[in-house]
Amino acid sequence: MCKTCGCAIPAAHTHKSVMSPAAQFTVVDVLQDLLAANNLTASHNRKHFDDHGVLAINLMSSPGSGKTALLEATIFALKSRFRIAVIEGDLETENDAQRIRACGVPALQITTGTACHLDASLVHQALHTLPLAEVDLLFIENVGNLVCPASFDLGQHLNVTLLSVTEGDDKPAKYPVIFRASDLVVLSKTDLLPVLDDFAPSRAASALRALGMNLPMIHTAARRVPSIDAWLDWLESQLQQRSIRPDAPRGRAIVDQEVLNPCA
Repeated sequence: MCKTCGCAIPAAHTHKSVMSPAAQFTVVDVLQDLLAANNLTASHNRKHFDDHGVLAINLMSSPGSGKTALLEATIFALKSRFRIAVIEGDLETENDAQRIRACGVPALQITTGTACHLDASLVHQALHTLPLAEVDLLFIENVGNLVCPASFDLGQHLNVTLLSVTEGDDKPAKYPVIFRASDLVVLSKTDLLPVLDDFAPSRAASALRALGMNLPMIHTAARRVPSIDAWLDWLESQLQQRSIRPDAPRGRAIVDQEVLNPCA
């Protein structure tokens, strides 16, 4: 884990009953100062987005849940109607940014080194290299992690968390913070459900309700049997609510069901 969010500070993981009062206050003060500075920069980022008429969406999930595959299919379907850009977050490599660029849209890779999440300052630096005046919809693909990304405001308008059917359907119960911070849950890789008898979408939905969250959970399959219409409907409704490109042409590109990667 990383030192930037406090998850690597030993005292932050020590049970309160064995911590000294001084240790408790030191950790709390450091993290509060860190989050306060981050939130200030996030507000600045949000003003950038608002001034340029950009809808910014923070995509969060565990590694391998299909965030990049979903983006590839989304870009293929909507890039003729909306101007899309992507900020990618990973510890190392430009692999995901290269995949997105192959779809024909701007993509900037942020490599965090040891940090297990993006923060507002990293996103702010990226914004100065993206042509925001030429963007309608910005996706920020956060570092794969179900813990720390939820604590850091990036200046986004909406949080979307992916839950893959290859994970446990009890993930919302195990990692409640990230799901409570979400505006939408995307159930990904649903084309695999017929061969996965240990994942029940109904149990995942129940776990979400147990958190007191009445969140929509959209089913998607972005690869072998492309099915993202509900996701595209949700995106278009959000763009419409914010009056972003009300003159955008109608129609979506249709992904061939035999194509694994529409951008290849």
